[in-house]
Parts: sequence; structure tokens; C-alpha cells
Amino acid sequence: MDQSTAINILTTVVKIYSILWPIFTWGFIIYILSSWIPGLRESSFGELLGKIYEPLLSPLRNIIPPIGGMIDISPIFLIIIFQLFNFGMRQIFVSLYNMLM
Repeated sequence: MDQSTAINILTTVVKIYSILWPIFTWGFIIYILSSWIPGLRESSFGELLGKIYEPLLSPLRNIIPPIGGMIDISPIFLIIIFQLFNFGMRQIFVSLYNMLM
């Protein structure tokens, strides 16, 4: 594989990531806020979001107990993890691009 092909592939991957990551992040925010709206989590849309995000939240809920038995702060930690992941991915993309140049 030549250098221009590798750069084109990396550029395509970065573009796809740049489109999908905000959708994933906003979906999580919508899922968190859906707990404030009665019946939204029971809708088909809420159930779909639950299938995507609950597997990410449940390990954190096992580690971080609710404050006062009611306030779940695990989504805050997951957002921090998301931000660290996003930062790491962007650094990997920059490093790969610099390596190819």
C-alpha cells in the first residue's frame, strides 16, 4: 500500500469517526435526560437507547453507588471516560497522519 492510499484511508476513517462520535455522544445525553421525561424510556426509542448505553453504564453503577440512594452519578463518569476516549482517538489520528507524512 502506498502512502497516498494510506492517507486516503486514514482521512476516510477520521471523517466517519467525526460523524458518528457526536451522534453517539448526543444519544447518550438524550438517554440521560430521558429519565426526567415520564414514559420516554419505555418507548421504542428509549428502549433502543437503553440497549446501547446500559451495557456501558452498568459496570460503573456496580462500582459507584448512588449518592443518598437516589442520585446516580455514573453517567458523569461515563461522560468523562467518553471525553478521554475521544481525546485519545484524536491523538492517535494525528500521530498516524504525522507518521504517514
